Amino acid sequence: MADRLLDVKQVATRLGTGVRFPRRLIEERRIAFVKVGRNVRISERVLEEYIAAHTVAPVTVRPGVLRRAA
Repeated sequence: MADRLLDVKQVATRLGTGVRFPRRLIEERRIAFVKVGRNVRISERVLEEYIAAHTVAPVTVRPGVLRRAA
């Protein structure tokens, strides 16, 4: 089954950003995309992989370990 192709506005909505951010990802070749004529599309799978690759896990602090103030 083929992935659904999303336009830049749909990608921005999913990421919770403006359209400039996904356009910058495309321009800098930081995310895979498909050219359909003059239009650019990003597959849902690629977007999910991008989100997973850039997800930062929370840090757990052990009890009794003091953190220094900045």
